Amino acid sequence: MGVQKQSVVLVGMPGVGKSTLGVLLAKELGMEFVDTDLSIQTREGQTLQEIMDANGYLALRDVEQQVLLELKFLTPKVVATGGSAVYSELGMENMRKHGRVVYLSLSLDALRGRIHNYEERGIARAPGQSFESLMEERVELYSKYADITIDCEQKTPQQCLQLMLDALV
Repeated sequence: MGVQKQSVVLVGMPGVGKSTLGVLLAKELGMEFVDTDLSIQTREGQTLQEIMDANGYLALRDVEQQVLLELKFLTPKVVATGGSAVYSELGMENMRKHGRVVYLSLSLDALRGRIHNYEERGIARAPGQSFESLMEERVELYSKYADITIDCEQKTPQQCLQLMLDALV
C-alpha cells in the first residue's frame, strides 16, 4: 500500500462524520485513532456542553487548543478534531507539522439532516449563533488548513473512506 506512514488529521463541521470515518481510516491504515472531543471530555471530566454551560464557548476552545498542543505524535495516528479546532492557529500548526489535514466537506442541508441536537450537542459557538452562520465562518478556516478536501455529499462512509485513501497515496 502506497500510503505514507504519517498522521492524518480530519477537520470539518459537526455531523460530517469525522469520528466515524476516522475509526475506519485508522483501521485501514493500522494506526491509532484519537478523537479530540473525547480527549477534552476525559481531561475535564465533563461533556463539551457542560464545559460551555459552566464557562462559555471560549473556555471550550481554550481547552481544545491545549489538547491539540499536547497531542503526542510518537507514532502516526488518525486524529478526528472537534469542529472548532480550526479556531486554534497554534493547534492547527501542531497538527500540520505531524500530518496531512483532510477537510471532510458536506452541504448545509445534509448536515442539518444529521444534526438534530444543535442546541445541546456541545458545539463551540457564540450564544445565539445559527448553524448556517457558524458553517460560513468555519468553512473558510477548514479550507485554509486543508491539504486535501473530500466532498462527502451523497456518499456512504465507505465511499468517503476510499476517496481519502486514494488522496493520501
